Amino acid sequence: MSKLENKLLIDVGSTYFKLCTKDNVQQHFRDFNKDIYDDLTYKCGEIIKDYDKENIHICSSANGGLSTLIIGVTNSFSLKYATNIAFNSGINIIDTVLFRDIEKTSIPSELIDVVIVVGGIDSVSNIFDERLFKFLDGLNYSNIVYVGSEKDSAFLKENIENVVVLPNIINEKLHVEEENLKEYLTNLYQADIMGKEDIKHLYDITSNQIFSTPYIVNKTLPMIDSKFKVADPYILIDIGGATTDIHYSKDLVEENMVTENEYDRLVFKKLGVFKSKESLIFAAKNNEFVYELLAHLKVTEHIFDETSEKATRVLMQLAIFLVLCKVSAYRQAYVNLKLNALNSIVLTGGITKVLKQEEIEDIVTFFYKKILNSQHNPTIVMDNNYDVWTLGMLEK
Repeated sequence: MSKLENKLLIDVGSTYFKLCTKDNVQQHFRDFNKDIYDDLTYKCGEIIKDYDKENIHICSSANGGLSTLIIGVTNSFSLKYATNIAFNSGINIIDTVLFRDIEKTSIPSELIDVVIVVGGIDSVSNIFDERLFKFLDGLNYSNIVYVGSEKDSAFLKENIENVVVLPNIINEKLHVEEENLKEYLTNLYQADIMGKEDIKHLYDITSNQIFSTPYIVNKTLPMIDSKFKVADPYILIDIGGATTDIHYSKDLVEENMVTENEYDRLVFKKLGVFKSKESLIFAAKNNEFVYELLAHLKVTEHIFDETSEKATRVLMQLAIFLVLCKVSAYRQAYVNLKLNALNSIVLTGGITKVLKQEEIEDIVTFFYKKILNSQHNPTIVMDNNYDVWTLGMLEK
């Protein structure tokens, strides 16, 4: 019997609802003038009423996800490890702060959902001091979690109100211990959904936990070859209305962290084609190759002022080019991927409904020639039926 028998899967994205039954997958453009629950039940109520609450499974990226700021002691260990865990938990990182630079770091003005403080192995003490508390006093945050040296945990608990202390994410061998922080962040996402007016009513139709969509997609990667002909190493690009995510095989990273997962995630939270359209255009205009790319696509920069199907297609092609630039050696970033070793690129999300395979291949070829000066051509795999998302939902 199919795992989908009697089940209804729903993904609430920033732009579309997607529904998957054993018979088909359908999607509906959201009405942003309506509450999410009202919009979903208006458009899909006839389908939803045929399923019991325990058989309806929902994931969502519509609430924008949680934003986090990470304060760590070293770039190589604490900041890198916490960043990796946050990304793989579906969390968006707005900034990272190296503790030794904390006094000269500008304090973000926006509300931060969770601050992560990390540093040192358990045998080390007296890592943090008053500079941390002064910085935190200027921050506007909702939650704070400490996952550093055990010997400093009492000191931080005495001086930071409502701090949650979890086991250190760095063990004595300098390896990552990720499960406790990952579970905390996943549960925080759940609590965040419960608190959002237009999301929490979704629990009227499901008795199951609502997960973040990036978390679900990341869970799918180890079994992706059950649906697609994908050659390792590969990356999966999910271009949505508000963000663009890249999930990548660790074989593509020079400096691997020792974790149980074979795949990691990066998110570019202001690189989408609808809600983040303006920031995508801004990023494009600041890329030195963009006008050459527009000429290659036989359009001019006036396309940025248009609202048309063609303009959306160009924006999606630009998004592919920009994210490849961001993870290539062309830019110094949190992670630079060995793109010349890449064998497959899987595309999922709304992009598969807008761009044709040859349009994506064209951009990827342009990127490799222009940025990497290479004739390399990884295979393009299109997730036209949203199987990536469906696989992950069924395994939860």
